[in-house]
Amino acid sequence: MHSDLRQLFSSFTRLLLLAAVFLILHPQHAGAQTLVEATLPDLQSQAERGDAAAQYKFAQSYLRNNPSDKDYQSAVKWLRASAAQGNASAEFLLGYFYEHGQGVPRDYSSAAANYQAAALQHHSTAENNLASLYQHGQGMSKNLGKAFELYLASANHGNPVGQCNLASMYYLGSGTPRNYQQAAKWFRAAADSGSATAQNDLGVFYYNGQGLPADYSEAARWLLLAAQNGLPAAETNLAYMLENGKGVPLDYVAAFTWYSRALAAGDTAGAEHRSQLAHRMTRKQLNEADAQITSVSYQPKQQPSPNGAFSLLQNH
Repeated sequence: MHSDLRQLFSSFTRLLLLAAVFLILHPQHAGAQTLVEATLPDLQSQAERGDAAAQYKFAQSYLRNNPSDKDYQSAVKWLRASAAQGNASAEFLLGYFYEHGQGVPRDYSSAAANYQAAALQHHSTAENNLASLYQHGQGMSKNLGKAFELYLASANHGNPVGQCNLASMYYLGSGTPRNYQQAAKWFRAAADSGSATAQNDLGVFYYNGQGLPADYSEAARWLLLAAQNGLPAAETNLAYMLENGKGVPLDYVAAFTWYSRALAAGDTAGAEHRSQLAHRMTRKQLNEADAQITSVSYQPKQQPSPNGAFSLLQNH
């Protein structure tokens, strides 16, 4: 069966950035939160004395544990105080609040101004977010060339989201001449940092031989990493390779299992393939697949697939 590269890039920046900000506001280790709570009075005192770093941290203290609208408003107050002193982290987060209307009315122009201030200090996520505003013409005139420059800066500063977005700009020829080699280079950089979307897209590049030599084994390796990281589009792509024995041994049971997991997570691209595959499988194979699908060890980590994840399957 002939396959092509179906490009779904839209504005996947938004989805990836929500995850990034969640990590900023919600520390994963309870010890970090306990430390902030234990020193909160001292932190407030330092903030009131004008310490920019303390003001930023005190603002964060309002944003833990399901903050209310009042908490966001208090956080914005301290973020503004910190940002006024040039704290790049505060400038970034204030820009994010303006972009998404949290604690303040949504205002893309104010978001851009704060992102710009942080970007001038080489804040890589602010560079990426500002690029997105330029790309979509929010808060300023649409300018793909400027978006490309900012994605490039973010990517060079090691931001995996910026690297993915830069790769997509190269792939699309948006704001820069189309260059599959550069797209592959930056998808690899983000993939090496653990981005499941980049791992998937690099796998598809290897499959199609775009920007690098075609290599089904490498394609399967990267798609497996992305699938193990819970990306539904990668689960579908990996299932397709297993179904056809490309880069991996032919394995109907594994293919059916990955198609099913992707479908359960909201990716419907492989629905017809799964249905056709079921007719070619024995009852024993279907039972084995069902046992793997219902395994308690499997839990989808991301759902649904973010826009920007490439697919090996055609739309039917």
